[in-house]
Amino acid sequence: MKLRVLKYSLLSGVLLMVIGCEDVVEVDVPQEEPRLIVNALVRVNPSTDFVNIQVKVSLTNSFFGEIPVTNLEQITLAGAVLVDYNNPGSGIYEGIRSRDYMESLEGEEILLQITWEDKRYYASTTYIPTVPIDAVEIGDDTLFNEDETEVIITFTDNPDRLNYYVFDMGSGNFTTVDDQFIQGQQFQFSYFYDKKFEPGEELTVKILGADQSFYNYMNLLIEQTEDNFGVFETPAATVRGNIFDVTELDNIDFFDNVNIPNEFALGYFAVVQEYSQTITIE
Repeated sequence: MKLRVLKYSLLSGVLLMVIGCEDVVEVDVPQEEPRLIVNALVRVNPSTDFVNIQVKVSLTNSFFGEIPVTNLEQITLAGAVLVDYNNPGSGIYEGIRSRDYMESLEGEEILLQITWEDKRYYASTTYIPTVPIDAVEIGDDTLFNEDETEVIITFTDNPDRLNYYVFDMGSGNFTTVDDQFIQGQQFQFSYFYDKKFEPGEELTVKILGADQSFYNYMNLLIEQTEDNFGVFETPAATVRGNIFDVTELDNIDFFDNVNIPNEFALGYFAVVQEYSQTITIE
């Protein structure tokens, strides 16, 4: 079975020139309280003995942009305390766990805990395995113009479980596949980059495991950032992930803040297996 998938990025700029204008026009920019952004996608590579856990924490800056958060009181993930000693000032917190330990957590709850400015944030997930990529090839087809590159990806679905897949195509580009119609089958699809790659350049395609919640979250981000920015930039509109502000909750093991629905961080927490293949442009 083969499917053609398009992720077509357009970068546009607008130059506005006003000559001889004497009046000053003030525009009210929508304001909201700063919100915590937590990018906590942990990838477990089966070819390595250790997992380098990395979580990026930042804060929305008014309506635009983000600034690193470097004053967390504490951040722990899978029982490991994360610190920012490798990248001070970047808002990137890191730690190390063995691959065997992370893989042993399949079916078990994995907890992310953050304390910042007297607020407590919690998220839970479980380790999600995936399948290897069978093949990555360069195709000859195009969709809209000649300045495109077709990459043909083949993988075989695991027949023993319901699967969701997230493909990292590099440079902030992602696409998703589920096995609703390909259960247990080998599946092939095309992905189109909106540029021509030079001979000798390398393309790396990665397949990530996903549960339905992470799959749906990535689909929403891809829809928002189509023709815009990479999916892990500040989203144009609020996409709710799985990281909750539980400061006001009496029971820290309760992860639903239904009575305070607007208290949550942006971003997502997932721990997934990852396989990759690299191809060189000829």
